[in-house]
Amino acid sequence: MIDIREIKTIEQLEQAQQLEYNIWGMPSIPIHQTLTAVKNGGIVVGAYDGEKLVGFCYGFSGFREGKSYLCSHMLGIDENYRSQGIGEKLKYAQQAIAIERGYDLMVWTFDPLETRNGYLNLSKLNGICYTYIENCYGEMQDGLNKGLPSDRFEVSWYIASDYVNKSVSIDAKNATPVANCVQNEQGFLYLEITENLKYNSDLYTLPVPKDFQALKLQDPTLALDWRFKTRRILQQLFAQGYAAVQLQQQENYNEYVLVKLETLGLEGAKQYENNGMYH
Repeated sequence: MIDIREIKTIEQLEQAQQLEYNIWGMPSIPIHQTLTAVKNGGIVVGAYDGEKLVGFCYGFSGFREGKSYLCSHMLGIDENYRSQGIGEKLKYAQQAIAIERGYDLMVWTFDPLETRNGYLNLSKLNGICYTYIENCYGEMQDGLNKGLPSDRFEVSWYIASDYVNKSVSIDAKNATPVANCVQNEQGFLYLEITENLKYNSDLYTLPVPKDFQALKLQDPTLALDWRFKTRRILQQLFAQGYAAVQLQQQENYNEYVLVKLETLGLEGAKQYENNGMYH
């Protein structure tokens, strides 16, 4: 049975540091930084199988445009414990602690083409995305990111809102596709963009690969094409006031569902131009 606990001590943070290295294979965050964050509004939560740490999420206090929030920087699960709902449990534990400490907003980033993360962040947690950051972390050299610009969605999770704390279901049957998946001669799907969109529909959908890491291994050039085309479309949609709110699964691909941000009833959610990002 997996037990979820808040992490506070140096010894626990050392366990998280080792797990971080095991997952990503990059230099881990120094203990002096994570300990300082924990003592100053940050939150670290661990998932334990007995006394073995098998997952963690780490967040620190952030401040922007006169508002404080929790920046949830990292979530990682031991590869032998994935697809068991542990990430969702960690986020809900993090949410409960954050609300108790006075936060009402949490933000973090993820690759929009990594649809397992998209499904958790949007369809399960009811986060939304209306900020697109080009090459967010520069050229990363770990196995998941090497060879592509590190583009990211920023998730805005309004943790105390009715939107987050109710069951959200959006019927996208009548949505307008902003692009179509077409099969090439090698049998891989590529993105064919729908031109001359007026961005006046209530709902839009954007196809994305089911397994982007597999596609990247099989055809790196096609993976890069997906990156640049989805970047262009999502930046246009966000600039027109849309937000990605769900990740739905189709037979051969997944798709994001996008609606007007103003229709979600989220107080404090606004969009404005800021160095190419919309928040």
